[in-house]
Amino acid sequence: MSSSTLVRGTFILTLGTFISKFLGLFYVIPFAALLSEEPGSMALYNYGYLPYTIFLSIATAGVPLAVSKFIAKYNALEEYEIGRRLFRSGLWLMTLTGFLAFIVMYAFAPIFAGMVIASDEQKVTVEQVTTIIRAVSFALIVIPFMSIIRGFFQGHQSMGPTAVSNVVEQIVRIAFLLVGVYVVLFIMNGSVTTAIAVATFAAFVGGVASLLLLLWYYFKRKPHLDKMLEKSRGNIQISIKDMYKEIVLYSIPFVLVGVSNPLFQLIDTVTFNRAMVSIGLAAVSDAQLEILGFTTHKLVIIPVSLATAFAMTLIPVITNTFSKGNWNALNSQLDQTFQILLFLTMPAAIGLSLLAEPAYTVFYGHSELGTEVLRTYSPVAILFALYTVTAAMLQGINEQRWSILSLLVGLLVKLSINIPLITAFEVQGAVIATSVGYVTAIVINLLVIRHFAAYKYRVVVKRTMLMIIFNVIMAVPVLLLYWLLTLFLDSATRLSSFIILVVCGGIGAFVYFVLSLKTRLADKLFGDRITRLRKRFTS
Repeated sequence: MSSSTLVRGTFILTLGTFISKFLGLFYVIPFAALLSEEPGSMALYNYGYLPYTIFLSIATAGVPLAVSKFIAKYNALEEYEIGRRLFRSGLWLMTLTGFLAFIVMYAFAPIFAGMVIASDEQKVTVEQVTTIIRAVSFALIVIPFMSIIRGFFQGHQSMGPTAVSNVVEQIVRIAFLLVGVYVVLFIMNGSVTTAIAVATFAAFVGGVASLLLLLWYYFKRKPHLDKMLEKSRGNIQISIKDMYKEIVLYSIPFVLVGVSNPLFQLIDTVTFNRAMVSIGLAAVSDAQLEILGFTTHKLVIIPVSLATAFAMTLIPVITNTFSKGNWNALNSQLDQTFQILLFLTMPAAIGLSLLAEPAYTVFYGHSELGTEVLRTYSPVAILFALYTVTAAMLQGINEQRWSILSLLVGLLVKLSINIPLITAFEVQGAVIATSVGYVTAIVINLLVIRHFAAYKYRVVVKRTMLMIIFNVIMAVPVLLLYWLLTLFLDSATRLSSFIILVVCGGIGAFVYFVLSLKTRLADKLFGDRITRLRKRFTS
């Protein structure tokens, strides 16, 4: 795949993922308003969703992304029939694993709920969490089946169906969620537990909508896919058993990497309440964990959506290049990916940290603790992004075993220091522990990439330093303007915070964009289109 195709595929997935993530962020405003009279409701929602995320990764077992890699590999060899046979059998496998995951999650919900509720002094009860976990578990029936179709399209280097279906899934889910919560609370006068159960069940409804759209895409493109099938060389014979042996080898790292962030969050969920109880703060434990695991995390994860798009694009692309033994192209792709990732993720994360107070206030209302946590947590988005992409690179060059090791080491570091840091610094301690764990995992990944891909970081380090300088320069007018606006506007109100966020964020983006054009860094990363734009901008 050429650099322009890589950028195009990444742009499509990035756009879809960004739209999906922003929808998933902005719905929180009306959602929080509907539940504003119900303390602890957001924490209850998060307690149910976290085990679902982990079970979803286990149910799919990394198979969709593994299928993407498998199909890309054999398509590069023009053995299209092998990929089609795997796809057909994979649909049956995903149906089975989805139902099994649903049954286990539904049946063991009380046990999972008991793991996160450490004290009767907490605002949320085990019974409430059990209800929420069971409501969201229904989504496991449809999501695995749907996700393997996405993997099939990505293996053919077609990113549009995944991007569009992501957006449709999110729109339908959010619409059902908001309408459902409103009906339960204000028309039926139901309990907050019932309302949150309806909100989590929306994941199933959104999944069904996305599946229907993907099936439409498949049948629309089937004639073209069948023409490719007719050109299959048929020189390689591989049994279903051997296919799945290869898929299992691919999928284990995928499932672990895919669930890495939820696993870090799970460590917080299991240990945070107990650590807070041990220092006599059980009464505020749910509220602080809500800020860490739900409100700030939803904002921090936005810049990481770029890394998610890169990971989905990278796996089939790097696999294709690696399978052909084209080392120069492989190193070029790695080089370009690192630079574009940092170019886009770094200013977004740093800007969010600088504008933490107005950003948090716009979405959730003014909170000193929320602002402090967001300011500290935002830069960690760069680590989330780097880990996701470096792990994808390892999988693309068939060194997935190291991605397992790096994740396990990172989780062990997080687990070993989490409770001591929480008891010392409360919620900020959990943020520090997450940072240290991710840095450990990333360093391992970078060393392995350098060794097995013969990749040199000289250019990336040089341009990263340039980007850091850009961000420092960008911060000066942002902070100055922020200070001036707070002389006239009350940052504790949503409207004023929105004005501050838009004005300061816009100035920061403009300064960063101009610097990247003037130094021609954007030209080097994004190609001719940026060059034409720069000439038009500077003429």
